[in-house]
Amino acid sequence: MNFNKKNRLFLLSLVIVIALGATFFFFFGFNNNPIVEKPVSDTNLVKATPVLPKQFDIAVDSFDVKYEEVKRNEFLANMLDAYGIDAVTVSKIARKSKSVFDVRKIAVGNPYAVFTYKGQPDKVAYFVYQPNPIDYIVYDLRDTLNVYAGKKEVITKIETVASTINSSLYDALQSRGADPLLAIQLAGIYGWAVDFYRIASDDWFKIEYERQYVDNKPVDAGRILSAVFSHKGKALSAFYFKGDSTSKGDYYDETGNSVRRAFLKAPLKFSRITSRYTKRRLHPVQKVWKAHLGTDYAAPTGTPIIATGSGVVIASAFTKFNGNYVKIKHNGTYTTQYLHMSRRAVRNGQHVQQGQVIGYVGSTGLATGPHVCYRFWKNGAQVDALKQNFHETTPLPDKFLTAFKQIVAQKQKLLAALVLHKDDELTASNQDMQGEGEKTL
Repeated sequence: MNFNKKNRLFLLSLVIVIALGATFFFFFGFNNNPIVEKPVSDTNLVKATPVLPKQFDIAVDSFDVKYEEVKRNEFLANMLDAYGIDAVTVSKIARKSKSVFDVRKIAVGNPYAVFTYKGQPDKVAYFVYQPNPIDYIVYDLRDTLNVYAGKKEVITKIETVASTINSSLYDALQSRGADPLLAIQLAGIYGWAVDFYRIASDDWFKIEYERQYVDNKPVDAGRILSAVFSHKGKALSAFYFKGDSTSKGDYYDETGNSVRRAFLKAPLKFSRITSRYTKRRLHPVQKVWKAHLGTDYAAPTGTPIIATGSGVVIASAFTKFNGNYVKIKHNGTYTTQYLHMSRRAVRNGQHVQQGQVIGYVGSTGLATGPHVCYRFWKNGAQVDALKQNFHETTPLPDKFLTAFKQIVAQKQKLLAALVLHKDDELTASNQDMQGEGEKTL
């Protein structure tokens, strides 16, 4: 009986030991890294870094910023002199600036900003000049002089414009709030088919284009993406397309044919025709009736003259009557000539591309005023350039046609939805000057 009692005590003790061991193993054997809560203190919180306002990528919290425009007879030296920057320092700045920006090109009317330390209006830290709305030049005038260039953030938006043309293409674009310089792009795209010096009264356009914004203000018109230009009742489509990274982007019509032709209509992007091709004209200098086998385009002296087609320069010279002139052989059929230049920009034997500048408008030779006389040969005979018709150049490769047609379908739908607004700014006096049914660029 004693043995049984001892057995029971032994077994009870063993159970207690096993239970305590299991408890210890459960809490400490399976959790080698116990989570210990600590009281939260401010030092353990991650504090957000405040975003400081910036101008030209310079934090302005420590500065007062003054915005000005370059006035007449103002240069870097006298602008900085007003803030106590001596001539020796300005000279060092100009030398450092040479590889970044030529300080001699600081132009009247362009903006600049002066950063002075808070409460110290005479102590300059930075001088920032803007040659255009996008680019800027920073002159760091602190302990170590430094000069570097930067660019403002440019946001590109896709915009559209559509209008009839009653006064001029420029006016029609401007009256609809678009960049009037789109007219130059249109002249480049449609220069083969549209005589922009004789725009008809019922002409119209629809354009989809990129527009760049800086500080929420439009600064430039980017590339035209798609367009329809109706000239003398014929609607001409153009769609920008770039097949892949190795191909060059260009404009094509709705079928995939290039809108480019072998020749542009005119050797100037914009001007006015003063004399057309004719077999009988009273010469303005010689005062005799004779043939005028060219087309005269009047424009200010120095206006760039462009090659209407690609080819080889076979003459770049000066003669008594032609003045400075350039003659280009394009192939076995066509040759063009450009007379009365103020100066030439190409040499004999040089290969030139369509649209390349070959000289500048002048009045050298037998001329009464600045203009270019444009002459055109076909099979060795001079003909009227404005009456020539040319076929399209290389079409879009077949491998891109499927993707191109998908884009065209989208663009055509977009352009069709645009409403043609009336351009009603043409006055009676303008109509009298421009002639019935003809407008200007």
